[in-house]
Parts: sequence; structure tokens; C-alpha cells
Amino acid sequence: MQSFYKVVQEDFAEVNTLIVNQLHSDVGLVENIGHYIVDAGGKRLRPLLVLLTARALGYDGNQHLSLSAIIEFIHTATLLHDDVVDVSALRRGRPTANANWGNAPSVLVGDFLYSRAFQMMVEIGEMGIMKELANTTNVISEGEVQQLVNARNPEVTEQNYMTVIHKKTAALFEAACETAAILAGADATTRKAVRSYGYHLGVAFQLVDDVLDYQGDAEELGKNVGDDLAEGKPTLPLIYTINNGSAEEAELVKQAIINSSLDKLQQIVDIVQRRGGLEYTQQCAQDHINRAKQAIALLPETEFRSAMEDLADFAIKRNH
Repeated sequence: MQSFYKVVQEDFAEVNTLIVNQLHSDVGLVENIGHYIVDAGGKRLRPLLVLLTARALGYDGNQHLSLSAIIEFIHTATLLHDDVVDVSALRRGRPTANANWGNAPSVLVGDFLYSRAFQMMVEIGEMGIMKELANTTNVISEGEVQQLVNARNPEVTEQNYMTVIHKKTAALFEAACETAAILAGADATTRKAVRSYGYHLGVAFQLVDDVLDYQGDAEELGKNVGDDLAEGKPTLPLIYTINNGSAEEAELVKQAIINSSLDKLQQIVDIVQRRGGLEYTQQCAQDHINRAKQAIALLPETEFRSAMEDLADFAIKRNH
């Protein structure tokens, strides 16, 4: 077990129990799909961020457990909707919910998880948390729509892409940290610091995902290598390669994005690697990790802050 799980091991176990309990529904299909996607595992980094941040700021209550489950439900709902939009058949090495049950049930159970999250939010009764998570779910939705608009568009700029991954991925990392800080009664400076940590960690996490799409293997990654290209997603390794490759190479990548084609996947992987697209993306991710760690330097020196630093290092070094 990684150090960043160990320091909140008991809290983490309680959150997992709470998640299972909160999936209860009178409609069997809701529970079946909910359990299927939650049981798929994953790293549960977003709820982990709530636990680590709350404890790092000296919180000694138990509402951070509910907050962690809320964050996980919001994330899980977005995954269900994402897989339908992307027509994905595989996630974390096994069939997606939409592959098993179809699109309509997946979308509706995603809605159930969103609404359950907001029910639990009301029970916590902290207006600052409700405001932050209401804003965040709205921002995530915007990011999803923008990603859809960007699909099959090889002219997407690096700046535009970074805006999308902020909204689509980093926003929930930010919210996990800031809502934990609100719960802990932190001052504005501390809230800003942990939010910054969440932002940089989330961006780095997505950039590493982008790299893995061109160098991982499907079994280890839990998705098919080349999935982003198959969906016509112009991710940073491709954007960099278009801007820094020869005219012929750039055109090859552009056509693959336009056609959502894997016909020349190996050729494109070779070009992306040769032109430094993966190195550039990995370095951008490292820069964000450095800034994430700098952001929390003002927190008290505790095992929880150390765990947050370890988590940042893990995000950049992982291979799945």
C-alpha cells in the first residue's frame, strides 16, 4: 500500500463502506450498475484528496467521510456519461457499464449518482461546500462539451487544450481540496494554497494519461492504447507534434485526428516519440507537480502533508 493511503487507511475504509451504503436504491438496476462501476476499483484519488487535505489541516470530525463519498459519486457519474459520449467499450481493463447495459441505463444511473451526491451535500449543510461543488459540476460539464467541440479538430491550440483539461479533470481535484479546507475552517490563504495543489495535481494527472495513451499497453492501462486518437481527441502530444514535426508528419497526424483513424497508429506513435511530443508532455506534467508541492509548503509539517507530496510524486511516475 502506498504511503499516501496508509496515513488515512481507516478513513479510507470507512469511505468505501459509506459509498456502498449510499448506493442503495429500490430500483435493482441502479444498484447493479452503481456497484459495477464503483467496484471497478481505480485509485480513488479524488476522495483520497479530501481525506488527506482535511487531516493535514487538523480536521478531527467525521464529515470529511461523507464529503469524500460525494466527490467519488460526482466523479463516477462523469465516468458513466463520458463512456457513453466516447462510445467506450473498455475502462480499467473490463467492459464499461454502457457496453454491458446500454447507453440509456448508464446515463440515468449517472444522474442518480449526481443527485445522491447533492442529497449528501445537503446533509453536511455547509453552504460554502454546496456552492463550490455546484460550480464545479457546472465547469466539468462545460469541459465535456468543449472536448466534444474539439473532437476531430487538428487546429486546437495548446492553450485551448489546457483549458479543457482544467475544466474536465483538474476542477474536481481542486474542489476536493478546497471543500476539505472549508470543512476544516481554513483561512482564505490556506484554501487558495490547497486549491492550487489540487489544480496542478489534476492537470499533471491528465497529462500523464495523455502520455500513457501512446506508450502504455492496454492491459496495464485498462483501456485501449490509441483510444484518444480513435476518438479524434487532439491531446497535447499530438498538438506538440503537429507544431514541431515536418509538414508531412503534421499532415499525417492531422488526418488521423480528422478521421478518428487508427490505420497508421504505429507510424503516428513513432512520429510523436521522435518529435518529442511525449517528452514535452511529461515535462509539462513535471512542472505542474513541482508547483503542486510548492503550493502546500505553507501547511504544517505532518505525515498528511508528506503524503500529499508523495501523492504528487506518484502521479508523475505511474505507469497506469
